[in-house]
Amino acid sequence: MSWCKNVKGVLLDITGVLFESGASEPIKGSIEAIKRLKDSKIPVRFCTNETTKTRQKLLQKLHSIGFSMKEDDVFPPIPACCQILKSRGLRPHLVVNPDALSDFCEINQENPNCVVLGDATDNFSYQNLNKAFQLLMSLETPVLFALGGGKYYKEGSDLILDVGPFAKALEYACDVEAEIVGKPSKSFFGAVLQDLGQPAESVVMIGDDIVNDVGGAQSCGMRGVQVRTGKYRPSDENHPTVKADGYVDNLAHAIDLILQS
Repeated sequence: MSWCKNVKGVLLDITGVLFESGASEPIKGSIEAIKRLKDSKIPVRFCTNETTKTRQKLLQKLHSIGFSMKEDDVFPPIPACCQILKSRGLRPHLVVNPDALSDFCEINQENPNCVVLGDATDNFSYQNLNKAFQLLMSLETPVLFALGGGKYYKEGSDLILDVGPFAKALEYACDVEAEIVGKPSKSFFGAVLQDLGQPAESVVMIGDDIVNDVGGAQSCGMRGVQVRTGKYRPSDENHPTVKADGYVDNLAHAIDLILQS
């Protein structure tokens, strides 16, 4: 088992790895696993496509269930997207969850010239998607951002549509390719690696999504390991295009292997 050898940095997904979506308790052993990883001096960053709440609210949830991490170590898509919007002078029409709106408070949204699509949950109505479609069609050069490329996630015992399918609908209708901000984007992973200060080949990404976590990490030169928690399904181990470098029962199992090696 070579994936766990010579690991100099670890990237962790949050939902499905640290806790199950909608749960108020951590996945068994995950708090202790992160503590052991930090005690070993291996740097760790937390990469998430969570856009149903602000980064601050996500951090508050993590702290409330027993985790301890700094805000700067948590990488969700919205702050990265805001940096892009500012640098390119773009004014977004937002189709996002209401709980995430405050993270865009410093962004000019008047006379929008692009669309930002997040995990809007109940706001993924026909009316809201049609407004986004109409704006994109009115622009000479339409720009569409998707805050992640996930197909679905797991909440409780149910699978829930993620932002990816709605982005694909707008891509098809408007003949535009969405710019992904978040996993599995190479630019997103590259920014996290730069902050981590380690080369890709020395880093392991641990997540529950075979495509966005594992495949996205591998496309950037990292090792990708899938946990059998969260949205994991047995069929993932026979995925037609992505083969994880390793499969583990949970985060604690993965950290055991890394530290033992």
